[in-house]
Amino acid sequence: MSLEEKKVHSCSVCQNEGENQGERTSHHDDKTIKELVTRMNRIEGQIRGIKGMIERHVYCDDILNQISSAQAALDGASRLLLEKHMKSCVKDQLQAGDEQVIDEVLKTIFRMTR
Repeated sequence: MSLEEKKVHSCSVCQNEGENQGERTSHHDDKTIKELVTRMNRIEGQIRGIKGMIERHVYCDDILNQISSAQAALDGASRLLLEKHMKSCVKDQLQAGDEQVIDEVLKTIFRMTR
C-alpha cells in the first residue's frame, strides 16, 4: 500500500505524524496513553500470574476464573480505545469527507464482538 493509499485511511493529524514512518499513527492525549499503558501492564501481570498458576498445577476452575478476568480487562481496554478512536481519528476522517472510515470501524466492531 502506498503512502497516498495509507493517507486515505488516516485522520489529518495521523497522516502528518505518520509521513516519516510510512504508516498510520494515533494522536491520543497523554492521559489516554497513560491509562491504556497502565491497563496493559495490569493485564500483562494477570497473564504472568495465570501462567504461574498453570505451572503450579492450580485447580482448573481457579485458572479459568483468572482467564475470564484477563479477558474482561482486555475488553475494557478495547472499549476505551474504540471510544477514543471514534472521537478523534474517525471524527476527523468523516469531517474530511472520508466515509470509508465507517466500513473500517464496522469491521473492527464486528471483529470485537465475535
